Amino acid sequence: MKKVGFFRSIHFKFVLIYVLLIFVAMQIIGVYFVGELEENLVGNFTKSIKGHVNLLTYSIGEEMEKERGEEDPTLEEAIDAILQDRDNSSNDISEVQVIDTRSRRVIGTSAPGNQDIVGKKTTEVLIKNTLTFGKEDSDIFSDKGRRLWVLSTPIEANGEVIGAVYVIAEMENVFEQMDEINSIFMTGTAIALVITAILGILLARTITRPMSDMRKQALVMAKGNFSRKVRVYGDDEIGQLAVTFNNLTKKLQESQSSTEGERRKLSSVLANMTDGVISTDRRGRVNLINEPAAQLLNVSSETVMNQPIIEVLGLEEEYKFEDLLEERESIILDYSKKNHPFVLRGNFSVIQKETGFVNGLITVLHDITEQEKIESERRGFVANVSHELRTPLTTMRSYLEALAEGAWKDEEIAPSFLSVTQNETERMIRLVNDLLQLSKMDSKDYRLKTGWVNFNKFYDHIIDRFEMTKNDDITFKRDLPKEAYFVDIDEDKITQVLYNVISNSLKYSPEGGQVTFRVRASDGFIIVSITDQGVGIPKNVIDKIFDRFYRVDKARARNLGGTGLGLAIAKEMVVAHGGKIWAESVDGKGTTVFFTLPYEQEEEDDWS
Repeated sequence: MKKVGFFRSIHFKFVLIYVLLIFVAMQIIGVYFVGELEENLVGNFTKSIKGHVNLLTYSIGEEMEKERGEEDPTLEEAIDAILQDRDNSSNDISEVQVIDTRSRRVIGTSAPGNQDIVGKKTTEVLIKNTLTFGKEDSDIFSDKGRRLWVLSTPIEANGEVIGAVYVIAEMENVFEQMDEINSIFMTGTAIALVITAILGILLARTITRPMSDMRKQALVMAKGNFSRKVRVYGDDEIGQLAVTFNNLTKKLQESQSSTEGERRKLSSVLANMTDGVISTDRRGRVNLINEPAAQLLNVSSETVMNQPIIEVLGLEEEYKFEDLLEERESIILDYSKKNHPFVLRGNFSVIQKETGFVNGLITVLHDITEQEKIESERRGFVANVSHELRTPLTTMRSYLEALAEGAWKDEEIAPSFLSVTQNETERMIRLVNDLLQLSKMDSKDYRLKTGWVNFNKFYDHIIDRFEMTKNDDITFKRDLPKEAYFVDIDEDKITQVLYNVISNSLKYSPEGGQVTFRVRASDGFIIVSITDQGVGIPKNVIDKIFDRFYRVDKARARNLGGTGLGLAIAKEMVVAHGGKIWAESVDGKGTTVFFTLPYEQEEEDDWS
């Protein structure tokens, strides 16, 4: 093996880690120190400015409350005199402005070169906030490379805000002090790192020398030589490591021959481990079971150890251990219970010695419950589609055969037969269209074309369409809030949801019944509900009405022209919008279908 370079050696890494630790520690200390110092300096600066402004605010407030005679100076002249005579101890203040609340105009400024703003309305946001809410406000910003601190303080009289003082102060002195402190700290850090590096090199030598000897011993052991011993330099942890290393060399020599068989077993386990894995001895008793297998079989590792594999898998009535050794195909293990399907697939692999003698069996378990469920749903779906298409096709064939045999000549029967054929054709078209709609929603590239809609107006418009075409015996009741709920939806898709749900309510509503439409808001969602007074749905099947092709009363649903896909399509579309749909029913009294859609509540503008 090549000699390790200096920059790749553990010696260099020790020194590097030592230096980095010191560097990181100093940086953490520096960041904390500089942060606290900066906070302290800025706090003292702002405290000083605020103290000066409080005196100024008091003086200006008295002048603004003072009743003036003809010989007294004007308010602007009095304020200008106060600003010119203000305490010069705060040299950091570059400008002070005084603003009147009623006119929101500047009535005084301390800057000689900025007198043209006197008499003009202020545009500063801080001042507007102070005049509006009566609260002190401040901010820091940069102007042409200079950092400035601005403060807006209200002038109050008799509990009312009569004006505001706006102060602009220079902060560059504070940050210049911080820069000097940072420079000193960086110099100290550099000196400390140099000293640390020198100490690290000396310290690393005492650690790396015995480790270098152990490295040489490891290289010799890799070649199969276990006779060499590591030199022990002391009684510390590294010295104890050297002694342990020598003991390890001796034990490795003794156990090398006995590990070959275990290595083969472990290799076989690792090669077949996909899910749950169980290993047995040559008699078929479990000697190894991993955690996934224990969870799949709902057992603990301790209870199944040394138990026959056929009992652990529940195969004692069908198989013997010898049968499993000869099994080349997978075995399906069905542990399903009522309303709880659970199916496993077991694959078996024999562990053999070089002589061909059987040393055990490896069983790999895969959970295929979901696959079986999908396959069952697929078979059911195909059967439903076949049934739904066969019924209208059979009817059409019968009527067409009758027409072909001469019924078309009968002026009374022929129109009726043709009408039935046309209705069945339209029914198949609706079914195919619904299937295509579901297929599009199941595809991965399905996209919604959303936009913001006032849902109350949108919902009201849909109800109007149904009210124009509904049976006169059925009444509509609208319980819609006046507040506008704006939702981001695909109008066509939600229109279809409402059409499907409302159509169902009208189909099953009795004569003289009432359909109620409601909208409520809760926790960032709107809750839309349609309630009818029909026959209702039994509690044990109400969760199934959104499944594809499911009907509570199949005979009546077919008479009314349903495909069994309307509510399934509605569910898919609502879920695609981030909502959910469900139903509540009282048998014999009616059904309410609910669905939710996310919405964002409008926030009023603070300045409106």
